[in-house]
Amino acid sequence: MARQETAGTIINRVAVEVGLRQVSDPFSSIDEGFSQMVGLLNVAGQELVQLDDWEVLLTPFTQVTSSADSGVYPLPDDYDRFVGQTGWDQSNDVPIIGPLSPQDWAYLEGRDLASDSIYLSYRIYQSQLEVYPQPPPDAVNISFEYISRNWVQQADTTKVDLCTVAGDTVLLDPLLMQKFLKVKFLDAKNLPSQAARIEFENVLQNRVGNDNGAPILSASRSRYYPYLDAFYNTSDTGYGR
Repeated sequence: MARQETAGTIINRVAVEVGLRQVSDPFSSIDEGFSQMVGLLNVAGQELVQLDDWEVLLTPFTQVTSSADSGVYPLPDDYDRFVGQTGWDQSNDVPIIGPLSPQDWAYLEGRDLASDSIYLSYRIYQSQLEVYPQPPPDAVNISFEYISRNWVQQADTTKVDLCTVAGDTVLLDPLLMQKFLKVKFLDAKNLPSQAARIEFENVLQNRVGNDNGAPILSASRSRYYPYLDAFYNTSDTGYGR
């Protein structure tokens, strides 16, 4: 498991770097500098969630369809975004097509292709998951991986997207968070931040590169080798049965 630190520890480390004295609880401090750091820490955390598909925020999502459904399903409360190309129809061992553009969705509805659609398709519309055809077929097990926006873990293990007490655990890399918070604090105080920004960008580049490792690059035209490909090299029925 990656090393993690509390919000209070990260803030105090930055405080020392910018010339402030550490305090026992930055969240209850009446010092203006610490009050500002608390707010900036939460901004920094929410922004870092958007900068990469961090492994610690990777979360599974499943939904079983029913022909009695509308084909519209709520997304998890902590949903931020799906990880591309992770949608899968586990019941039929084929990928789910999407996300569909508004034009693609309108085309399918306009042509009334429900009876001719081989694979389920999806889009995100009004913060919900919509699948096509509608109504969907019975008992299709849909699975995705998504990035959670909850980068904070409270003492009772509840995960949230804001730090509210010094003891909250920051799930993102603590050094990266520390470097980013320092940049934001210096900028907020109109102090020189170029050196701090370079440090942050170097750490960010390193963490993004190491977070999930690197695949072996292939010069072939297909990204699916050596896996079976549902579109190109396996039949629709009867394979392995």
